[in-house]
Amino acid sequence: MKGKISIKFLGAAGTVTGSKYLLDNGDKKLMVDCGMFQGLKELRLLNWEPPEYDPQSIGAVLLTHGHLDHTGYLARLVKLGFKGKIYGSMPTLKIAEIILKDSAKIQEEEAARANKEGYSKHSPAEAFYDLKDVENTIPLFNPVSEGNWHLIEEDFKVRWQYNGHIIGSTFIEVESSGKRVVFSGDLGRKKDLLLYTPKKPEKADVLLIESTYGGRVHPEEETIIPDLERVVNETIARGGSLFIPSFAVERTQLMMLMLWRLLKEKRIPNLPMIMDSPMGANVLQLFHMSRDWHKLKPNECDEMCAHFQVVSNYRETLALRADNKSKIVIAGSGMMTGGRILNYMETRSDNSNDTLLFVGYQAEGTRGRKLLEGAKEIKVYGKWLPFKMHIEQIEGLSAHGDQNDLIDWLSEIKEQPEKVFIIHGETEQAEAFSKALEDNKGWRAAIPQLNQTVEL
Repeated sequence: MKGKISIKFLGAAGTVTGSKYLLDNGDKKLMVDCGMFQGLKELRLLNWEPPEYDPQSIGAVLLTHGHLDHTGYLARLVKLGFKGKIYGSMPTLKIAEIILKDSAKIQEEEAARANKEGYSKHSPAEAFYDLKDVENTIPLFNPVSEGNWHLIEEDFKVRWQYNGHIIGSTFIEVESSGKRVVFSGDLGRKKDLLLYTPKKPEKADVLLIESTYGGRVHPEEETIIPDLERVVNETIARGGSLFIPSFAVERTQLMMLMLWRLLKEKRIPNLPMIMDSPMGANVLQLFHMSRDWHKLKPNECDEMCAHFQVVSNYRETLALRADNKSKIVIAGSGMMTGGRILNYMETRSDNSNDTLLFVGYQAEGTRGRKLLEGAKEIKVYGKWLPFKMHIEQIEGLSAHGDQNDLIDWLSEIKEQPEKVFIIHGETEQAEAFSKALEDNKGWRAAIPQLNQTVEL
């Protein structure tokens, strides 16, 4: 009905990935974020389900940031008939372009490999979307300025504000039908080596807030660098190599910065450092272009990049994985759901001198989560391989704020929102944050179910 507004929770409801929300004011529809589900097989299969809405009826998509679980469904949406505009900050749209192209290429390659080696249940195996679909998506991108109100589809006033999760990331405020709806996106941290402190909302009639680490408090930053130093030196002492699965956006650059500083301070040996992520290389260029969005000084960025070998092609990856000299390799993807890290696992997973170091969130059902939980085998390209590497995890490096950061982010909202929805978290984390919200603010919150529609 016109004059009323509703939200349909199409993803990141009761789970972390697949962020997608449909706003309907009875006249126009907006989608906030347009992500892919990752992790558990039953979640990944949801990507292939026909949508419970008409893609052609959506006027525009608003993006909080560029990660795959917030942008990865865009090319599929276009493939299904969406023709509207896609709005986000300039770095967000650049990252979305990089990630979508990489995602399409990986899907095309994996479908071709599955068909060649016959390990897919589908005949023929097909890519979820291909590079042509991505090429049809990019022209719909429209960059917006941060911190200013924009009129979208004539019915919605929208503002994107800095939130410190990755370069270009924002929270989104939408005003329509007399209500202000605030989407937190993925919130960053008050203290981060690379990014500034998130801005805070001052008003919310309706609030959607993430809860990835809603039940946890990150370790103090002071312990992180010594932990990394220890892991590097113990691995080198065994004669092994250190492999770090890392998200190409921001986490990879943070790991490079920390390792380079350890080397400069002579706390680790001078050994080859490799960044094997085509996306990561593109994002480094974006850091140079987007100086207002991060703390890295130009000379620091140049010196750090000069020390790292940036892998440019697959042949280099094959040579590096066969080389037994000690080295540090940062490779995508962060949760080992795909990417170059799997190429290394194919030949190195049974090497007990090597170390696999996790530095980011591992969603339920991903290879990374299974290995952290003690799996002794890893499935790579349809084959089960023994896993004997040392496993390490350094907590506190996540780009997500913890429970304290989330509560602090709400500190400038003086009037209690009419409705609060806790999203983007596994059940345990969402429930823990719900309790913390009630204890600290006296606010009651709901944890929505997938595909639930709520009238506001």
